[in-house]
Amino acid sequence: MRKLIFAAALLLAGPAFAGGEEGRWKTEPGEEGGYLFVQIAACGSKICGTIVGAVDSDGKNDPNYEHMGKPIIWDMVGSGNKFKGGTIWAPDTDKEYASKMTLSGDTLVVKGCVAGGLICRGQNWTRAN
Repeated sequence: MRKLIFAAALLLAGPAFAGGEEGRWKTEPGEEGGYLFVQIAACGSKICGTIVGAVDSDGKNDPNYEHMGKPIIWDMVGSGNKFKGGTIWAPDTDKEYASKMTLSGDTLVVKGCVAGGLICRGQNWTRAN
């Protein structure tokens, strides 16, 4: 009976995350060559990402990047290596999109979608140490 209660408590505690998605990720370079570092972590029972670093088109760290510390991903839920139901913000366009992510080793495929997920644009983010 105790095992059954414990198992039920685990199921009610919220979605299970593999944990591999948490950490610091490097985005692909943007149109002008700069890229960001995003810290992915649990925020309550969901997964969120915050901009924690920026590199300009010359390859130099940009501590004065205007969006430093802002959330870029929020409300993601997932199971195993797939995440969905969240929102991603594109700093270059200042638009929000429905988002989904897939984790494969040290690559996080991040997509922003419109039209109910029929049209998506994405990037492959790499784990940053």
